[in-house]
Amino acid sequence: MNNHEIDYKIYGDDMQFVEVELDPHETVVAEAGSFMMMEDDIHMETIFGDGSAGGGGGLMGKLFSAGKRVLTGESLFMTTFTNSGAEKKRVSFASPYPGKIIPMDLSQHGGKIICQKDAFLAAAKGVQVGIEFQRKIGAGFFGGEGFIMQKLEGDGLAFVHAGGTIIKKELEHGQTLRVDTGCLVAMESSVSYDIEFVKGVKTALFGGEGLFFATLRGPGAVWIQSLPFSRLASRVFAAAPSRGGSKDEGSIAKGIFDMFSGD
Repeated sequence: MNNHEIDYKIYGDDMQFVEVELDPHETVVAEAGSFMMMEDDIHMETIFGDGSAGGGGGLMGKLFSAGKRVLTGESLFMTTFTNSGAEKKRVSFASPYPGKIIPMDLSQHGGKIICQKDAFLAAAKGVQVGIEFQRKIGAGFFGGEGFIMQKLEGDGLAFVHAGGTIIKKELEHGQTLRVDTGCLVAMESSVSYDIEFVKGVKTALFGGEGLFFATLRGPGAVWIQSLPFSRLASRVFAAAPSRGGSKDEGSIAKGIFDMFSGD
């Protein structure tokens, strides 16, 4: 095993956090901003990239590993948490918005999982966090969030976060599933993936959905979320009172906004 073997426990229902138990000298790698709490004797360090050996040695290898993360919209840096004591210690990581934390043992999924660029939460040290390009360039120009995805490689444990309710679908060989690009959370590397245009002008203009969706073709497992963060954010902004609205429009929310804006 190239990865550190970590134990964990997930708490909560809709706003979950995962507690990772580290043996002496074990390390977990996490996205910046996901840290919640930790016990004493855990050493925290900021590193370039994912800290795995896959990025190559030397400065150029580290820069290349970190540069790949920039393409997915993530930070140049990640944070490692290492148990430097002589007994087991615990560190916890929180989900960024309502949803579920999905534990994935990469050794049970062919050593590779492809996920949305903002889905990765944390993993055992040794798991490589890279990028997965769609082969067809049309998906890059029109697929939006579906073009550049993250890939998690190794034989260790990784934690992925998704919004709303999560469902896992097992696709048979040749079986096809069409999904909104934002609702796709993760898939096994055996699943082929493409972006398709929604046929029919009326559907595209008046259907209320995007112009494109993801087409997944088996065999392999896929994970789907019911509430992508982009959809949640758009609903919140749409419901927020405008500055030019009437005084009694959304009075409670407007009062809070005015209080912080100095009105």
